[in-house]
Amino acid sequence: MTGRSPRSVDDVDWATWDPNIRATLLFVIRDEQVLLIHKKRGIGAGKINGPGGKIDPGETAMECAVRETQEELHVTATGVAEAGRLWFDFVDGTKIHCIVFRADDFDGEPTETDEAVPLWFTLDDVPFERMWQDDELWFPSLLNRVPFELKATFDDDQLLDAQLSVG
Repeated sequence: MTGRSPRSVDDVDWATWDPNIRATLLFVIRDEQVLLIHKKRGIGAGKINGPGGKIDPGETAMECAVRETQEELHVTATGVAEAGRLWFDFVDGTKIHCIVFRADDFDGEPTETDEAVPLWFTLDDVPFERMWQDDELWFPSLLNRVPFELKATFDDDQLLDAQLSVG
C-alpha cells in the first residue's frame, strides 16, 4: 500500500496510530430533545453537531467538554458522563481522537456565539443529513446509554469506512 492514503479502517495501523488532535463533543439530551449547534467555524464549519473542541494542555476531557459548551453556547452542562470514543483518520493526515459526552441538563440559556448557533431537535428528527456521516452510526448508542467506540476514515468530510463497537 505504499504511496496511497488509507481508505478503509483495516488499512490503518490503529496499534501505532497517534492522534494530532484530541477533542471532545457534548450532547445535552433532555425532555426527548437534543441540543445541537450549527458550527460557524473550525473543523466541521457549516455542519450540525454537538458543542466541543480541542482539549487544552492539563485539561481533562470532561473539563474540555464543559468549557467548550460554555464558550460555544453560554450554558454549563450538568449530569455529564462519558458516552463513547471516536477515532478519525483523514487522508490529509489529520488524526482526531474524540471523547463523546452526554449531559442530562444545563444551567443558563443557550445563546448564539461567534462559534455556534444553538438548535433543539426532537430525538426522532435529528438532522443526520446535515451532520458528519458517522454520527448516524453511533448516535443510537448515545441515546440508549450504551458505550460505543467508532473508528472511521475520511477524505475531507466524506466518510470512507467505519467500524462501530458497542457495549
